[in-house]
Amino acid sequence: MKRFKLTIAAAILVSGLMSVSCNDSKDQKADVKKPVAAQKASGDKKTDATVLPNYRYVDIDTVLSKYNLAKDYNEEIIRMQTNMESQVKRHQTEIQNFASNMQKKMQNNGYLSEASYRQDEKSLASLQEKAQKNMTSLQTNFETSAMQAQQAVNDSISAFVKEYNTTRGYDAILLKNATLYINPDLDITDEIVEGLNAKYNKVKKK
Repeated sequence: MKRFKLTIAAAILVSGLMSVSCNDSKDQKADVKKPVAAQKASGDKKTDATVLPNYRYVDIDTVLSKYNLAKDYNEEIIRMQTNMESQVKRHQTEIQNFASNMQKKMQNNGYLSEASYRQDEKSLASLQEKAQKNMTSLQTNFETSAMQAQQAVNDSISAFVKEYNTTRGYDAILLKNATLYINPDLDITDEIVEGLNAKYNKVKKK
């Protein structure tokens, strides 16, 4: 059974984030610098922020691996999955042991009547049915919890990025994995992770 990993749809940071500055005056528009042609950078020197286009990008895989809320949910889901796997093994062992005992009784003429054999058959069927119901319940609970966890992380990141952008005024915040190439100077992943964790840790301590 594969380990669960939280994933976020590619639209999470794009939907609703194509925002422009609230002040739309002509004077301000005139002050905004148009995107410039790609410039050759020397060494590790970053491009001057004043000449960068008015959008940024986020590496969502990095966010999910470093965001404490996502990590906490992922650990919870893994614990649920581990428990489910343990329950499967327990049921299998119980059923196999009972079936093995039935086989030994048959070989040693331990059944004194057809009725006693039929009774054990019913008991075995009952064990199998109980195991099936239990595993169905665990699987349903696991899938529900996984979807709820994903949605919670999705909503949290989306809400934070919108809040974050109210003070930045970027025209768009894109996902790195949705692009073929994008200037590394436009990466705000670390800022997003830092802000998300600061907000989450503050809430968690309450």
